[in-house]
Amino acid sequence: MAEKSDPNSKMIAENRRARFDYAIESDVEAGIILLGSEVKSLRQGGSNIAESYASVEGGELWLINSYIAPYVRAKTFGHEERRRRKLLVSRKELARLWSATAREGMTIVPMKLYFNERGIVKLKLGVAKGKKLADKRATDAKRDWDRQKSRLLKQNRA
Repeated sequence: MAEKSDPNSKMIAENRRARFDYAIESDVEAGIILLGSEVKSLRQGGSNIAESYASVEGGELWLINSYIAPYVRAKTFGHEERRRRKLLVSRKELARLWSATAREGMTIVPMKLYFNERGIVKLKLGVAKGKKLADKRATDAKRDWDRQKSRLLKQNRA
């Protein structure tokens, strides 16, 4: 019998261009401080993290320019769609992220926004370095070669 998936755990938004535009070195799971209307809107699925980024400012980690659609039923107590949202990580992780961005010239890119198994909103961040055009071409060429190689191996087996 097939395993039932957890109804609380689900993907909300994914930044699919992140792996194309950046070489991801490592990733971090962070909590996010949200208002009630934002959580309800996320349960309905209205969000976008494609143009957003994370930044360490004043000893805190912030998610900037992420979009969460307004919740229709929250008339008076709604939220701004593109407000800055505070991210929650441990002090050790925050120090590592700060040193990566300030000293090594890395970027903190949001990759996935999802509900975990407990129903809490989490954000997967990638510590990344931007790819140049030649790097993107090399990645494409490697992916094409891997596809072709798997096809050839499949044909030889048959």
